Amino acid sequence: MNLSRGYLLALTLIFAYLTWQLVTPFLQYVLAAVLVAFLLSPVQRRLEDRTSPTIAAFALVAFALVAFIVPFLLVAVVVADDAATILQEVDPEAIGVAEVEDRIEEEVGVEVDIVGTLADSAEQVGTALVEQTAAWFGVFTHTLIGIGLALFLLYYLLKDGDRLLGWVRQITPLPDDVQDDLYDELEEVTWAVLAGHVLIAIIEGVIAGLGLFATGIPNAAFWTFVMVILSLVPLIGAPLVWLPASIYLAVTGEPLLAVGLAVYSAIVVGIADDYLRPIVVDRYAEISPAVIILGVLGGIYAFGIMGLFFGPVVVGALLAVLEVVDEHYEGLEGETGTEY
Repeated sequence: MNLSRGYLLALTLIFAYLTWQLVTPFLQYVLAAVLVAFLLSPVQRRLEDRTSPTIAAFALVAFALVAFIVPFLLVAVVVADDAATILQEVDPEAIGVAEVEDRIEEEVGVEVDIVGTLADSAEQVGTALVEQTAAWFGVFTHTLIGIGLALFLLYYLLKDGDRLLGWVRQITPLPDDVQDDLYDELEEVTWAVLAGHVLIAIIEGVIAGLGLFATGIPNAAFWTFVMVILSLVPLIGAPLVWLPASIYLAVTGEPLLAVGLAVYSAIVVGIADDYLRPIVVDRYAEISPAVIILGVLGGIYAFGIMGLFFGPVVVGALLAVLEVVDEHYEGLEGETGTEY
């Protein structure tokens, strides 16, 4: 490597690092924009046959705002409200706080007031929260900026996505046939994860959640969200929620509702998993459950909430790249570059 190449490589690494530092604070929103752009890119291409790329991209951004972002925010608010309700509904009398206080007084001869102490602690926490108003405002502002950034990125990814892919192909030092196989494998893996696992998990969780709403399970929205997340993980799934919910109904004097919920969840959700998943997965690459588990759990730690989607994609993409390497590596020996 001569001095000029070393200098250019150093500049590339420096500016790549600085760019990464700029992206990191809004990584969740950037990943969300990339995910939605990937989902809507086939529609963008079809619309471009009838109108300009600008109008098509703007229309799809509006659609994404209505179909993805607003519902996601509403669901987040409802789930958070249910979670807060669960915490507020903890009854000190129901869990025997009074008996605990009496027992302590009998044993040590000291009168205690657990509820009062907790109330004082709650008041202190409330005071701390008031003092952190500026911090909460900062979080709110960051969220608004992030959503705005995601919408702008989505617009330009849709409008100029094909040009961006063309540029990537041009600077990639691989023959065209290898790039074709590589991008086809990556696209197939991504659709397999999103359609064959994420979409199925959402459908299964919502179907099971309808049973919770119908049988009057408290805070059903929160538990529906939990079932969607659990359904992303193979071999676990929604039964971790609807089975205890059925037991809860039986214990609270609703045996018919308990049996109805258990039968509904076992049959309807089971049918959705047994028939809908193979139909969808057969259209795309078959992803091992081990890849999904590793991707989902590791993705949450690496990318936050967006890791639920990108974690399995990253692991699946590695396997796809290895397949391309295995198929084309020997043919690339002696290649010094790609002519365009």
